[in-house]
Amino acid sequence: MNILIVRVSSLGDVVHNMPMVADILRFCPDAKIDWVVEEAYTGLVGLNCGVRNVIPMALRRWRKNLFSAATWAEIADFRRLLQSETYDFVFDTQGLLKTGVVMRLARLRAGGERVGLANATEGSGYEALSRIFHDVSVPVGLHTHAVLRARTVAAQALGYLIDSPPDFNLQAPSFGTAMPGAVPPWMPGGPYAVFFHGTARAEKQWPAAHWIQVAKSLHARGLPILLPWGSEPEKRTAQQLQASMPNGTVLPRLPLMEAVMLAQRAALVIGVDTGLTHVAAAYNRPTIELYGDSPRWKTQGDWSPNIINLGDLGTPPDATAVEAAVSRLLD
Repeated sequence: MNILIVRVSSLGDVVHNMPMVADILRFCPDAKIDWVVEEAYTGLVGLNCGVRNVIPMALRRWRKNLFSAATWAEIADFRRLLQSETYDFVFDTQGLLKTGVVMRLARLRAGGERVGLANATEGSGYEALSRIFHDVSVPVGLHTHAVLRARTVAAQALGYLIDSPPDFNLQAPSFGTAMPGAVPPWMPGGPYAVFFHGTARAEKQWPAAHWIQVAKSLHARGLPILLPWGSEPEKRTAQQLQASMPNGTVLPRLPLMEAVMLAQRAALVIGVDTGLTHVAAAYNRPTIELYGDSPRWKTQGDWSPNIINLGDLGTPPDATAVEAAVSRLLD
């Protein structure tokens, strides 16, 4: 059986889509699973042991150069690659017009099905018109967790029950091509904590005073803190935090796969509701997820005692609650 998954973005959503791969292979051990994803996330999807081929698309970049001959040549190459295989099932777990179009472009075997979401969950970016590309539309509850939503699409189509915790099936990343497994100079030689403080939405940020209070308690434990960033405003925030943290280090700007290893190797991760925090939770690292401007039910790490979720929409946690969570995870 050949299966194609269409989940192109964003980072956290791609991570939360991973367990459906292990589900499918548990039910159909011989299934061959391909995945269409934005080019920025191909390395991450490639870490999933159950994915045969990762098919990159570059819609974000193509939109910026739509009248370029090179762009249209890339689009033609993408279409040829997408149509080089025929599929028994194509799953669109994003529910957007753009992912519906990709679903329709894929070649289907006789009797095959295109399967997608019948409806939105609360606050999702679902586009109802995407159903025109489906043969089967799977309904989900209004408050269905992001992980369960994707798992449900495949389970309903293939006829199996979801009766196990999610398995993200992610290998540990490695650095370098000339020297696979080489460690970059910024990586500490011993245990460290990571503060994923940055987020695209300012409303999701956690107050600097809270980060600093928690940093001081980690300093008493002898645990250094690494401060990554992905934009100039986040870099300035990291520098401001470091100035008040005796154990803080601002990292260089990391490529995605180095940021994934940063999360995967951490002794402790504390982060707002953002993609790299969810990466750490997928690897079952000791993780504290901080919610304040998004509902916790949508993305909370609820599959491992190594993950503690604090706060909720409109009620962010304070530093004392996080310090208590640190004690639960590390003591």
